[in-house]
Amino acid sequence: MTDRARPPDGAAAGVPAPATASGHDAGSLTAPRGREEPRSPGEPRGLKESRSREERSADSRELILNAAVDCLVDSGYAGASTLAIQARAGVSRGRLLHHFPSRDGLLVAAAQHLANRRLRETEIRVSDALAGHPEGPERVDRCIELLWATFHEPHFWAAVELWTAARTNEALASALRPAERQLRESIRAVTDRIWGPWVREHPRYDELRELLFTSMRGAALPYAFESRDPAADRHVEVWKSAARALLYGER
Repeated sequence: MTDRARPPDGAAAGVPAPATASGHDAGSLTAPRGREEPRSPGEPRGLKESRSREERSADSRELILNAAVDCLVDSGYAGASTLAIQARAGVSRGRLLHHFPSRDGLLVAAAQHLANRRLRETEIRVSDALAGHPEGPERVDRCIELLWATFHEPHFWAAVELWTAARTNEALASALRPAERQLRESIRAVTDRIWGPWVREHPRYDELRELLFTSMRGAALPYAFESRDPAADRHVEVWKSAARALLYGER
């Protein structure tokens, strides 16, 4: 028997060689055991493989969530089937069900995933846009314009799809309620940081924040079937006037 055909030490002829961390046979010429990445001192055997499995699992979960969001926004709740999500994510049925056993749980998780990501991006974008504006009425006006723009992004329409479906789907409503409460707290925290300490410490700030949030959410709904420029919406000037009245006593 030549060296090329010799089985590894201790292995019987005809018995497959054990797999290495890279997934190749131990006797493979493409991945010799000598080139295996050394473990750190004291690192248990298999820890590297475990990390790799965890990374692959996190990657597939991210693919599934992103695909679910795309299906929800593009095709609505009815069109966001698990088969459609699986096909768009490019994962196996078993992989999808491993992460998300129920369709409604997956769609709620996807909407929250997108919303939290957009919240982080919004905070950075709005903070940058307000950097050159000193405290005062003009900064408040600009802040209102930027916050209104967030109600026309994909995460809002994904949420609308779920809210509408939850009206007649108690299982979806049960999954949605705690997730929405948690998201609402995250939105409040980001909004507080965006407004800044001067506005946040105003005695009527909580009143202003809730007024703007609920009013903007309601005013955005007709854009589901109307094609017009949100920046030109007449509510924008109403919100600015209300904010100036609450914060500065202007009439």
